[in-house]
Amino acid sequence: MTLNFNPQAEYILENDRVLLRPLKETDFEFLLPFAINEPDTWKYSYLSARGEDGMRAYIADALKNRAKGVEYPFIVFDKQTGEYAGSTRFYDIQPVYQTVQLGYTWYGEKFRGSGVNKHCKFLLLQFAFETLDAERVEFRADARNERSIAAMKSIGCKPEGILRSNMPLTDGGRRDSIVLSILKNEWLGGAKEKLRAKLVG
Repeated sequence: MTLNFNPQAEYILENDRVLLRPLKETDFEFLLPFAINEPDTWKYSYLSARGEDGMRAYIADALKNRAKGVEYPFIVFDKQTGEYAGSTRFYDIQPVYQTVQLGYTWYGEKFRGSGVNKHCKFLLLQFAFETLDAERVEFRADARNERSIAAMKSIGCKPEGILRSNMPLTDGGRRDSIVLSILKNEWLGGAKEKLRAKLVG
């Protein structure tokens, strides 16, 4: 078995609240305001998109890795406000192992806590397990990022442990990363319906 994944395909994920489509170079104009006006968005990120040059490099890196078949980046559109809200992606895509990581997720300040993240995660997890046929979706975060960790736990992720000093920080030093995951049998065995209920709620 292997992942049912084609990096050249134009995957579009959508429900009544959000639309996720493949990130393009021209999306720079939609995401630039966040890079300029909300620099703290990348406080805990390994790959910062602060400033105009930072956002250009961020998008270029995402598209380069999609071309290699190891990542698949999306831009997120919030239908409720009619605005672009941020970005997320699958990365470390391992077709033979049927595993992916889900991350590089960020949203503008006004979209945090608005429900956008849960809607996006539902669509992404449903796609990963039910279309790509993944067996495991992994998540990682800076172990100090309590907001992000709480958000991951709230969608059904189970903590697995801490990778100590596993990557450098953009401002110097190194970070510990927490690893969490959801397995296909957990998703189909109840996590999906629990998350769906939160969307309705």
